[in-house]
Amino acid sequence: MLTIKNYVKAQSLSEAYELNQKRTSRILGGMLWMKMSNASIQTAIDLSGLNLDVITETKEEFSIGCMVTLRQLEQHTSLNEYTSNAVSESVKSIVGVQFRNLATVGGSIFGRFGFSDVLTMFLALDTQVELFNAGIIPLSEFVTMPLDNDILVRLIVKKVPLKSAYLSHRNTKTDFPVLACSVSYLNGSYRAVIGARPAKAIIIDVPKELLKEDDLNKNADIFAQYVAEHTTTGSNMRASAEYRLHLVKVLSKRGYLQIEQTTQAGGKKK
Repeated sequence: MLTIKNYVKAQSLSEAYELNQKRTSRILGGMLWMKMSNASIQTAIDLSGLNLDVITETKEEFSIGCMVTLRQLEQHTSLNEYTSNAVSESVKSIVGVQFRNLATVGGSIFGRFGFSDVLTMFLALDTQVELFNAGIIPLSEFVTMPLDNDILVRLIVKKVPLKSAYLSHRNTKTDFPVLACSVSYLNGSYRAVIGARPAKAIIIDVPKELLKEDDLNKNADIFAQYVAEHTTTGSNMRASAEYRLHLVKVLSKRGYLQIEQTTQAGGKKK
């Protein structure tokens, strides 16, 4: 059972940060995983009054506040046009609409959960995080950092030339993914991100010079084999390590074919 002694609706990020330095304090997001825990929280800190629940777009980037919900990501027209609907694809199987109306980007990213579709998706993009104390750092660096008491303020997605795809395999439609895979052609380079291994997502940058075959399917096989050779999987109640490694090859191949076919349909790569 979760117990909360004090509730504070923060009036500023500075106030929230100071309150969060106590070990018994906790930042509130959508309260979807936290409410199922047995934690005892001295001070629960609510960020909902700080205008962090908006997605703003400029010519250079998307800025996604930490209180933006997964449903907002799913329905954001410009962000999904930019990612070839990969962002929408990455969240559409997360439980249900009611859940996605509450679950926040900040909670999904800050926890660095192994099962996170959201983390897997954004690692395939040119993404930075803004932390209140540590400032702006690449998401790829953030995921390797230990958990601390900083506050994730927003995600910053740079608008670089991009083709992307998102795929996952689930035992049932709204369950956690057995394996998650995001593939991108990002600023002239190929990348695969494998999540739910069941450990947290990892980035595999695939050398472009490997993909020199005239046949698209041969290149897809080479891409998938390279990704599999650089991915470590494990076993849990949902799947074995061997099955997950098989899925790495299947999903990364499909993702590569999807972005290449999209590129061919739209003309020459940018």
